[in-house]
Amino acid sequence: MKLKILVGTMTSTADYVAQAIQMDCADLVSDIEVTLMDGLDISVFDAAAAEDALYLICTSTYGSGDVPDNARALYESLGAQPQFLGHVRYGVIALGDRTYLQTFCFGGKKFDERLQDLGAQRIGEVWCHDASSGTMPETEGTEWCRQWLTEALHALNGSTATA
Repeated sequence: MKLKILVGTMTSTADYVAQAIQMDCADLVSDIEVTLMDGLDISVFDAAAAEDALYLICTSTYGSGDVPDNARALYESLGAQPQFLGHVRYGVIALGDRTYLQTFCFGGKKFDERLQDLGAQRIGEVWCHDASSGTMPETEGTEWCRQWLTEALHALNGSTATA
């Protein structure tokens, strides 16, 4: 199993979270690939790439609840070039600031909504980190990801055993 972490970021915080996960979760998944979303489009989810892979969208929120600039092309391609993504299994780490309650963690939530609209299968709930909480997103993100990976691997192994 491969974990592909796709990173949307303006200030590198989401990238730091992804790198911390890559280091901390190597005992659960030996192949963890961190990729900035720069220049990506919907083809990153093609069936050959998604085979034996889990995706983790790790993104901040920018402006008025928007996806970060480096994630815009990928996000927009999900709407402009829609295709069925039922073969994609994913999770979401959404970074935001609760002082902006109306748009809290919308970067990750928008990706989640668009992926679900295309038939992708989210495993677990969207995890939201609040920058105003005073906690480190890298620490909390890796703790969440360890639990999420354990759940995801168990679910996937169970589904392949019964298939």
